[in-house]
Amino acid sequence: MKLSFRWYGDSDPVSLQYISQIPAMRSIVGAVYDVKPGEVWPEESIKHIKDECEKAGLIFDVVESIPVHEDIKLGEPTRDKYIEVYKENIRRVAKYGVKVVCYNFMPVFDWTRTQLDKMAKDGSTSLVMYMDQLKGIDPLNDDVSLPGWDASYTREEVKELFKKYAVVGEEGLWKNLEYFLKEVIPVAEECGVKMAIHPDDPPYPIFGLPRIITCEENVDRFLSLYDSEYNGLTFCTGSYGCANFNDIPRMVRKYSAMNRIPFMHIRNVKNFEDGSFEESAHLSSCGSLDMYEIVKALVETGFDGYMRPDHGRMIWGETGKPGYGLYDRALGAAYLTGIFEALEKNK
Repeated sequence: MKLSFRWYGDSDPVSLQYISQIPAMRSIVGAVYDVKPGEVWPEESIKHIKDECEKAGLIFDVVESIPVHEDIKLGEPTRDKYIEVYKENIRRVAKYGVKVVCYNFMPVFDWTRTQLDKMAKDGSTSLVMYMDQLKGIDPLNDDVSLPGWDASYTREEVKELFKKYAVVGEEGLWKNLEYFLKEVIPVAEECGVKMAIHPDDPPYPIFGLPRIITCEENVDRFLSLYDSEYNGLTFCTGSYGCANFNDIPRMVRKYSAMNRIPFMHIRNVKNFEDGSFEESAHLSSCGSLDMYEIVKALVETGFDGYMRPDHGRMIWGETGKPGYGLYDRALGAAYLTGIFEALEKNK
């Protein structure tokens, strides 16, 4: 297992120096954040990330993410132009040592939460999604913006996208994803870069928009679209795990044994009967997921990919990007590597 940590570049309040002090930390998960989807990443920007990481004794070898342009997801006539740009970006990051590219195929919004700073009894804050807060929200008519939504879209643009996706539907989105994979994966194979799709977050439709990377059946379908170890998963335990219909240890064991998980996001969530959930501390007893069984599935299947502790709470007075503070993610990293060490030695 290669321990990694997400870093948001020079403006990130969590410094590479601090990240490097986390025991066993190896890799940085980063991206070029000042280039719009559908544009080529400047080589100097990629090289800058690599150089800064190396100064801190870390390796930049995972990208999260190269965004997929909306026209590709919609299957617009312009998609080929944007797919060519995507291929070039794969070639460029590969040139600077990147081995895995995380991406998603979620329509319009990357992820959805109803609150980013829900305070727990102990004073920590975390990201949550409460179904009762979603009730009555109409994104087509209300002036509303939920956490995770792309603020660059105007209300009229959002309306137009919703109309287009209503026509595309779930099956259309599957077809457009297959088209994308058949164009992109051969380039990834040539470059030695494993593509790793992130699940929809949460893994069910939001406001009628289609979502397809949601459950075991759909993951099986996805992997069959292009049968290659370079067409793999970013297996996010929190994204899949916030839906009670997903058996996370079983899914991890299955896809790790198939060598189709190059990248693990491991975090815990506390689920409620109505589908609401709260992001929690990584410890198993703090949420609904069994971290021991998840890691055990990885160890017993010989997982040697990248793992990062995913979203953390804000604790000990820390402020910054919600979910991406230093302290709780560092605690998560230490906790998870401890489980890995114990299981590997026992094995």
